[in-house]
Amino acid sequence: MSRNIIAILRGITPPEAVDIAGRLIDAGITRIEVPLNSPDPLQSIASMVEAHGDKALFGAGTVLQPEQVADVAAAGGRLIVSPDCHVPVIEATKRLNMLSYPGVMTPSEAFTAWRAGADGLKFFPASLIGPAGLKAYRAVLPKDLPCYAVGGAGPDNFAEWRAAGADGFGIGTALYKPGESPGSISQKAEKIVKSYDEAMT
Repeated sequence: MSRNIIAILRGITPPEAVDIAGRLIDAGITRIEVPLNSPDPLQSIASMVEAHGDKALFGAGTVLQPEQVADVAAAGGRLIVSPDCHVPVIEATKRLNMLSYPGVMTPSEAFTAWRAGADGLKFFPASLIGPAGLKAYRAVLPKDLPCYAVGGAGPDNFAEWRAAGADGFGIGTALYKPGESPGSISQKAEKIVKSYDEAMT
């Protein structure tokens, strides 16, 4: 089962990347991003792709410039996530046949991203938009355009976001914090997957 959960591993380092990715995959999370403001992110992505590329989709977050898209592709990443709606990044991503999830907060940004070819939208920060805001957006956005709630969505409110029209979620510090033990990450991942499955079925 492929779940619409993107694990955001901000701060992860190459020595721990393969183990943690494996634990997330075992728990049922198969979409994983390494923000580019992490230590040596491209090496972490390359290592995870080499070890687990047949079982999960890997890529980068906090992608701000189109030049960075090519770097992620060279590392084997296929997923590009941004905190903002920057059309050149979306276009560069689609030219390389990668998946584009730009960050949006307003209807204008959402439609700009969609028209530029985004595969889905990252509503960020979700805590400021709220489920009521997303519900209003969903009334006018294309029905088949995936919408992810990121920054304020988690296992305690998946169901509320789902009712508002969220198709998926990006999970950061609720799943991973630098220095956290792999066992703790496994436990949190299992809880998140269980809550997701309950909310989305």
